[in-house]
Amino acid sequence: MAARRKATTQISRLAHRASGTAAANRMVPEETPVAFSFAGTTHAVMMASPADFEDFALGFSLTEGIIAAPDEIEAIEVEDHGAGIDIQIRLKDQANTRFEARRRRLAGPVGCGLCGIESIEEAMRSVDPVGASKLTLEADDITRSVKLLSKVQPLHTETGAVHAAGFYVPGKGVVMAREDVGRHNALDKLAGALAKANIDGASGAVVVTSRVSVEMVQKTAAIGSAFIIAVSAPTALAIRTAEEAGMTLVALVRGDDFDVFTHPDRVISGVAQHVA
Repeated sequence: MAARRKATTQISRLAHRASGTAAANRMVPEETPVAFSFAGTTHAVMMASPADFEDFALGFSLTEGIIAAPDEIEAIEVEDHGAGIDIQIRLKDQANTRFEARRRRLAGPVGCGLCGIESIEEAMRSVDPVGASKLTLEADDITRSVKLLSKVQPLHTETGAVHAAGFYVPGKGVVMAREDVGRHNALDKLAGALAKANIDGASGAVVVTSRVSVEMVQKTAAIGSAFIIAVSAPTALAIRTAEEAGMTLVALVRGDDFDVFTHPDRVISGVAQHVA
């Protein structure tokens, strides 16, 4: 198990203000390379906040489709190598067989055109459908979810330099949240935390402090949520992907204002019936 690392570091700076210039200190977030290794072979390396490593490994494995359920992981070992963190993930037999086949499919000689095509297809994998969800949210739910998420971001409060992903359940509030320097990482960590806590992804909405790219939609669908709510704008591909998946994409939440880009029928006024 990796030793606990500091999430922030205090640095000195020269602060220029209208009233003058002075030396001052500021807390800044740490980031470190985090490698995901399956069967002893590195699969991906992310720059991430050095925290919630097991949530990160589990969530990444789920949202990237490496595993279908948490019980397909036999063990997670977090190794601190000084320059970075190596997370060794051991898959059970069936999941490992699928992963090895996937790795062979994507591997090939340098310059292989087919390898590039298959890698593109992997990046553009079909998204899990969530259109059968009966979950609805009132406008107040949407604005409340963002306000509540802002209250459970201790690292952002300290540094002002990280993203957060939370899970909002109507009537309960934000029941889980994770922070990271990377928006995808924060969402992966949230996915892992929800899975560990046995919280049904269909019971609530994913709320993020970032823009919405296609990967954020893919990962939200893998969690099982039919809602993604964001403070920033979506990309065109994210909108098309959310539409195809049956997901309600709400973005540009500013105070009481927001835009609904897909499946607006789930956003209602009056008394809502919240059924996943």
